[in-house]
Amino acid sequence: MTVSIRELEDKDLPAVLAIWNEVIDEGGSFPFVEPWTLEQFAPFIAEQTRNVVAVDDSSDCVVGFYTLHPNMIGRCSTGANATYLVDASVRGQHIGEKLVLDSIDSARRLGFRYMQFNGVVDSNIHARHLYERCGFHDVGVIPKGFMVKDGSFEDMHIMYLEL
Repeated sequence: MTVSIRELEDKDLPAVLAIWNEVIDEGGSFPFVEPWTLEQFAPFIAEQTRNVVAVDDSSDCVVGFYTLHPNMIGRCSTGANATYLVDASVRGQHIGEKLVLDSIDSARRLGFRYMQFNGVVDSNIHARHLYERCGFHDVGVIPKGFMVKDGSFEDMHIMYLEL
């Protein structure tokens, strides 16, 4: 599959929301519990610094997404945070890697000094390895900080990349 990376357009919102809710339902990597509606999702996305989709060139279907924004406010706003989502049907095809690398370039261009992920779930090993390949370092662990869908708890990793 050949994938293009481009800015999110309004027409992409339903497809991105479907992937967003798919990841929520999986219950193993995303903090949200309940699915979102388009009425909740659209204004939330509009507030973010940058929203990007990965599109399958042959079908023009959205297969992935990231949103980039400051990790914190005020004096800590020089750091970026991002959320990445890839449709379950196309995972393992390096779409996530394209999104992460694009977000790193975007964060640099936007003047962020670092990127920080606050809660990469321990069992989300593919994401952890991807971030490490892209230069992120595991700088700390929050023991049992994430409740997975079955109600058990897993460690969360804080990952950091100086830009």
